[in-house]
Amino acid sequence: MKKHVVMGLAMLIGSFTFAQKSEVKAAEKAIKNNDFSGAKSALSTAESMMSSMDDKTKAKFYYLKGQALYANGTGSDSDISEALKSFDMLMQTEEKSGRKTYSPQADAMKVSMSNAFLDKAQTALNRKDHATSSINFERAYNTSPQDTLYLFNAALLATSSKNYDEAIRMYKQLMDMGYTGISMEYRATDIETGEEQNFPSASLRDISVKAGTHEKSRNVTTESKVGEMAKNIALIYIEQGKNDMALKAIEDAKKSNPNDFNLLLSEANVRYQLGEMDTYRELISKALEVEPNNADLLFNLGVVSGDQGEYEEARSYYDKAIEVDNDYVRAYMNSAALILDREQGIIDEMNSLGTSAADDKKYSQLQEDRLNLYREAIPYLESALDRDKNNINAAKTLVNIYSVLGETDKMNAMKAKVASIEGQN
Repeated sequence: MKKHVVMGLAMLIGSFTFAQKSEVKAAEKAIKNNDFSGAKSALSTAESMMSSMDDKTKAKFYYLKGQALYANGTGSDSDISEALKSFDMLMQTEEKSGRKTYSPQADAMKVSMSNAFLDKAQTALNRKDHATSSINFERAYNTSPQDTLYLFNAALLATSSKNYDEAIRMYKQLMDMGYTGISMEYRATDIETGEEQNFPSASLRDISVKAGTHEKSRNVTTESKVGEMAKNIALIYIEQGKNDMALKAIEDAKKSNPNDFNLLLSEANVRYQLGEMDTYRELISKALEVEPNNADLLFNLGVVSGDQGEYEEARSYYDKAIEVDNDYVRAYMNSAALILDREQGIIDEMNSLGTSAADDKKYSQLQEDRLNLYREAIPYLESALDRDKNNINAAKTLVNIYSVLGETDKMNAMKAKVASIEGQN
């Protein structure tokens, strides 16, 4: 009796093995025919018998399951996530058995998956579909986790497409893994075009230099992206009305990156968004201690000073920005705007005068003061236009000023300039 039981179990195990292999083969055939639904159905049946599978069959099962779920890129996000998990199980199974039959094929497929997702991400980005681009950059990251830049791109695009919860999830994932975005770029200048190019590695760059096609090789360390991530998280929270969480995001980032210059600027940006102008100015002033010749920081302090009615201080900051960067068009334009903003006070005073001789005399003086404002603004507007040939605002303002000053030739020449600019747009 005992002998019959043993034989019965042996026959049962044999039938299970046959059934497993039959379903796995059915799935393989379905995948070859692009019948991914049929493949998943066959694999689901085979999965119920996983406990009795040998390692070789298990490895093949996981490989086919990954293929079926990926479905040539048509699988859902959850399916693709499960496909990658299946490939991981394949790796573990073959690592344990010591026989790597399907792992190399899975690795090659993951590379193909990553490239396909990157193509989709770039195509979507080109048509300004940031939401779709974000999804595919994250998928590319999931297939190639060492390429953390893909996840950073996905988070940026989720932010720009207002998928805020997804963006915060990805930013936090990056921060939790200690991502800084700092990397080494290997650059050299193309001798023929004069343009600087990045190379994947120092060795490839050096080969080009030795070949005589490039020169001026240099290594450049990129800036940290921690500040940008913290700023974006904070601005999302501000958009959602969660100001306390916005400030906490900045403070948390400062704990692990206390000397990050961009994080300092990011906090300043957040304080500005919250209307905390005094704190903003303190932070920008602190940043200027680190980079005293940063024209953008000087310009920003000029803007804040101007908004707070501090005319002379604003002019001083704009002038300093111009000293640092003689081509800083916005500083020229804002300086002109500061000057011309004083016109309204003169007009109001002129309109308040009576008709007495003293009032007439005062009126004439104010009129001259008004004309002097125009004369004071002209050099800034002309400088802006010299550096930005299509600056329509500078050109139109100059037309009006020359008209009031009676400089007809200059007015007509500037009218022609305005017509030329508008004709290009």
